[in-house]
Amino acid sequence: MGLGFDIGRILEQYSGAGAGRASHEVEQDFDNIAQNSPQEDLRDGLSQAFRSDQTPPFSNMVGQLFNQADTNQRTGMLNQLLGAIGPSVLASVLGSGALGGLGGLLNRGGGGQQVQLTPEQVDQLSPQQVEELAAHAERENPGVIDRMSSFYAQNPTLVKALGGAALAIALGHMSQRRR
Repeated sequence: MGLGFDIGRILEQYSGAGAGRASHEVEQDFDNIAQNSPQEDLRDGLSQAFRSDQTPPFSNMVGQLFNQADTNQRTGMLNQLLGAIGPSVLASVLGSGALGGLGGLLNRGGGGQQVQLTPEQVDQLSPQQVEELAAHAERENPGVIDRMSSFYAQNPTLVKALGGAALAIALGHMSQRRR
């Protein structure tokens, strides 16, 4: 019971978006909440941070997280993005040449099968290419933000790379949900 009270007390501090809290305090609070909250709550908070007009665009944040991630996290991120846009949209994106060498990395399955990148393939991509892919994915399927938020809720340590403002927005949304 004390644990729930502590979570509530911490989240209550973010009901006004955590104004005045130092970035390291926000990160520490985020750690505590992420370890002790349901993933669904964390996912919803992250989704709000990705959609907020107080944070950089979704695609920029995805590129930033890709740059900070390890190979396994990068692979998971990219496969989530690819899964959100589907093979036909992916083919048109790759056909436009906007994503440089990404088309050459993909092992396309026949008959509209889902594309999956390997860690070796993912390590050949730049954060800018991932940003471009995320921007296309968001235009084609706005639900990609929720899908990526679910992925990041499973990797909360990585999310701290977004910084205090985005984390405070996520915690603020989680606070509002508890009311």
